[in-house]
Amino acid sequence: MSEAQEETSSGDRRPAERQRGPVILRRGEMSSELSTTDQRLLDSRGSTDWVHTDPWRVMRIQSEFVEGFGLLAELGRAVSVFGSARTSQDHPDYATARALGSALADAGYAVITGGGPGAMEAANRGACEAGGKSVGLGIELPFEQSLNDWVDIGINFRYFFARKTMFVKYAQAFVIMPGGFGTLDEMFEALTLVQTRKVTRFPVILFGEQYWSGLLDWLRGTVLPEGKVGAADLDLIHLTSSVDEAVRLIVHADHARSAQDVTERAAYAEAEASGAHDAQ
Repeated sequence: MSEAQEETSSGDRRPAERQRGPVILRRGEMSSELSTTDQRLLDSRGSTDWVHTDPWRVMRIQSEFVEGFGLLAELGRAVSVFGSARTSQDHPDYATARALGSALADAGYAVITGGGPGAMEAANRGACEAGGKSVGLGIELPFEQSLNDWVDIGINFRYFFARKTMFVKYAQAFVIMPGGFGTLDEMFEALTLVQTRKVTRFPVILFGEQYWSGLLDWLRGTVLPEGKVGAADLDLIHLTSSVDEAVRLIVHADHARSAQDVTERAAYAEAEASGAHDAQ
């Protein structure tokens, strides 16, 4: 097989490709440059001439938010599912993530993932096969990774922080499948945003009791006694190994939030009416 080709999961050959933000380059158009836009932004070595390009860089960042908001604004109810890109198709976690994607679609939720392989592909696949909305939010990386074949609505980002905003803004819940550093990053950021009330409270579900129990034991046995978190903070985390339970938690929280919204809108309308009456 030539270097300009790669083998897909089904054994077919297709041209190798390299992503540069939303741009895909193949064959002779591929550059040998392996750095990403994020890396070049954060790299302070070498010439400082790059400082003069920041205004243009800000416009590029702005465009990512505009594209993301425009693509997802009418998505409807959705759940962000995270997990390892290294999960193989014959691993039990793949089958579980696929079943989860299907169950979420059946419950009326779009499934949002990072658009990569592994657990992300599995969740997208389950949602797609169930006739639901399957969304992939890709990221420019120094190694080859394109959106998986089960993504129906996809966008590639250059900047992690723009991509993370989309995961949070358009989700009613987070489900965290077994994963590594990237998965842990998304999990702790979600917990921090909920803890600090930067976002409306929504479920953060760790899926896989055997995988996540050690982390929770450390949080309860070390972090909590040291006073680094409060007991209420740990209540933000739900742990389960059941697809049905995960979906029930999400639906219950969604209904409770909807009822709270109705109550708050009624109270606001009453206060507005009372203020108008007093002004007369």
